[in-house]
Amino acid sequence: MAKNLVIVESPAKAKTIKKYLGKDYKIEASYGHIRDLPSKNLGVDIDNGFTPKYQTIKGKKKVIDKLKESAKGVEKVFLATDPDREGEAISWHIAKALKLKEEQQFRITFNEITKKAVQQAVSNPSKINIDMFNAYQARRVLDRIVGYKISPILWKKIKKGLSAGRVQSVAVKLICDREDEINAFVPEEYWEITLNLNKDGEKETFIAKYFGQSKKIKITNKEQAKKIVEDCKNAQLTVKEIKVSNKSRRPSPPFITSTLQQEASTKLGFTAKRTMQVAQSLYEGMPIEGFGSVGLITYMRTDSTRISPEIQLETRKMIEKMFGSEYVPTAIPTYKNKKNSQDAHEAIRPTELDILPQNIKDSLKDEQIKLYKLIYDRFVASQMSPVKYETTSVSIKADEHIFKASGSNVIFNGYQAVYQVTEIKSKVTIEEEAKNKYMPSLIKDEILHLQKINDIQKFTQPPYRYSEASLVKMLEEKGIGRPSTYAPTISTIVNRGYVERQKRTLFPTETGIVVNNIMKKHFTKIVDYGFTTEMEDSLDNIENGEVLWNQVIEDFYKGFSDTLIAADKNIEKITLQQDITDVICENCGKNMIIKSGRYGKFLACPGYPECKNTKPYTLPTDMICPKCSKNVLIKFTKKDKKYIGCEDYPNCDFSSWDLPTDLKCPKCNNTLLETRINYKKHLKCSNETCDYLEEIKKNNE
Repeated sequence: MAKNLVIVESPAKAKTIKKYLGKDYKIEASYGHIRDLPSKNLGVDIDNGFTPKYQTIKGKKKVIDKLKESAKGVEKVFLATDPDREGEAISWHIAKALKLKEEQQFRITFNEITKKAVQQAVSNPSKINIDMFNAYQARRVLDRIVGYKISPILWKKIKKGLSAGRVQSVAVKLICDREDEINAFVPEEYWEITLNLNKDGEKETFIAKYFGQSKKIKITNKEQAKKIVEDCKNAQLTVKEIKVSNKSRRPSPPFITSTLQQEASTKLGFTAKRTMQVAQSLYEGMPIEGFGSVGLITYMRTDSTRISPEIQLETRKMIEKMFGSEYVPTAIPTYKNKKNSQDAHEAIRPTELDILPQNIKDSLKDEQIKLYKLIYDRFVASQMSPVKYETTSVSIKADEHIFKASGSNVIFNGYQAVYQVTEIKSKVTIEEEAKNKYMPSLIKDEILHLQKINDIQKFTQPPYRYSEASLVKMLEEKGIGRPSTYAPTISTIVNRGYVERQKRTLFPTETGIVVNNIMKKHFTKIVDYGFTTEMEDSLDNIENGEVLWNQVIEDFYKGFSDTLIAADKNIEKITLQQDITDVICENCGKNMIIKSGRYGKFLACPGYPECKNTKPYTLPTDMICPKCSKNVLIKFTKKDKKYIGCEDYPNCDFSSWDLPTDLKCPKCNNTLLETRINYKKHLKCSNETCDYLEEIKKNNE
């Protein structure tokens, strides 16, 4: 019998760790949390020090029984859950549920699941960090009180099923505030004047943009623009001034949680939730041909850019071998952490540099290899030399008017040999839009030739709506939440119907706007950015042992309880606008309305509770089912994703994610479907016996 038991969260993690420990160790998984606050009531004794009333999570009794059986007769039980507050809480609950003696339980953590890290952890165990657990417990109790006390008021005043949360409400406010900015935005007219120029003996042109005269001016109307155009049409164009400078650009730091979510969104189109799910699988371990089960990346919930010196030295040797000594910077790169960073773990990096992404494609799913390559390349690039480039800025005189042109030329590609960062921008400037890819060699007083003059009317644009990437960036900048909370926060506000995700853009729904207005008016403190940030600092203080967790909750609750009473008294009942359809209820003759439930959208009779008639929510198409020749309908998943299916389901099981278009197949006249092949849009025939397939070209192709 094994002398020791190691308990982790997941079977994948268990499988990876098993090969690093000998026969004296038995590995079991808890499958995540085993105990939590009850789901159907508050579960917090407010009158007795805010004591939480934990209970076994539904379906976890068998898991606990198995862990108890495995713990019988062993000398030591190693609690090897993730190295963060949540992991500490899982370990604490396991120890309580298994009734482990103090001298029997040992806490071990590792930032990466490698042989060296696991064996070192087992050799140097500690005890459960009660301060870290209390920080988790404080967050859990605080969020439970906020949610379970405010939500019933929203049910009473608006409709059932709504919820409020300390962090989710602030995220909704950010999105609603941005929508208010967009709605209040008044566009301003401006004109852009550019010249297409070339020099003697060259056909290729470059662009110069209007600057002004003695100083930069903004062209605000057509008359002003036309006068400048007339002045410049026949003017002699000469090079007034040339500035050439050499610059360098350092690589971006290795990923932390927030930057990984942002970059995976912009480069790969992943949601924050999907990014973290894939990253978790890479951290816990994957079966890799030739290596066995391997944890491919370090822990993915981190706010630190720190890298171990040992790994940095190893990386420098690899860079020199693969790219040459000029790609290795003289000084080892260091990066500053953001303010209030906990710096508990290293940055996200590959655990083994010799496991190259291109060599393990066959062992990973498509989404896993993409994210692993992103992490691998970003880390290696962060340890490489800066990019060096030459910039040229030219002032061009046209009588009293000045135009400016600029261009850059990479002298040394440095880290860009591996990785290019995708910037998240709120606006694109005119200079960025028209930056020259080609810039000729010019000399002072040289005469240039005008090929074309352009005057374009433009209008200032409102701020962009948030994408998941830019929302995560804003949450991080304002100190709202921590690395582990960004993804679940976004998932919550989307699933609750407060926010809609259209492609990569987040829009507030009517429900979200109504709830946000109530929260801003009646629960001002909860949605105040400063309060949320201060609360995160308080949780950090609990973890550092500087303050008692229930004292933090008590200080908050003193004012909160009065706010609840006032809100319940002063909030007026609100009726949300209903989405009325043309579908008639066959029971009472009323137009049915679209409602949302736990399984997605459905049609319901507005006469409820007198009439309880409901129907699935579908949309008609012109497509005929290829299996039974009945009508095909557009249907919706519980997450509102569209798909098509036969109206005769379940008698006919035809369904597809490919959606119908208004086009007909040129071969057989059946409906064409839009599908994706190798990430490119195609049209294919809905008739399975027809082989028609056509790639959808972009307008400029």
